[in-house]
Amino acid sequence: MPKEQQSTRERQHIDIREPRRYTVTIYNDDFTTMEFVVKVLIEVFFKSKTEAETLMMTVHKSQKAVVGIYTYDIAVSKVQKATRMAREAGFPLRLSCEPEGGEDLPF
Repeated sequence: MPKEQQSTRERQHIDIREPRRYTVTIYNDDFTTMEFVVKVLIEVFFKSKTEAETLMMTVHKSQKAVVGIYTYDIAVSKVQKATRMAREAGFPLRLSCEPEGGEDLPF
């Protein structure tokens, strides 16, 4: 008696989505110098000198400005690097990272 071979095929549904994006915001304070803010924007966020100066003035006038929108790991890394630079220079510069259209994440 011949053996029957069963062929079972399973289908897998792979749900591929674009990763969630996070907004990095920089806040104004009365102690961090404008020059230092421009330096951070150029060195950490890779802004041009002109763009960094424009963003710095936006922060100065509006109390905050969105610096960029990144994936989670990159956003957190940039916030931590900028905060570390500020603390080492003795400035209380504050940045936040929040899901696009969401709430702040603590840092």
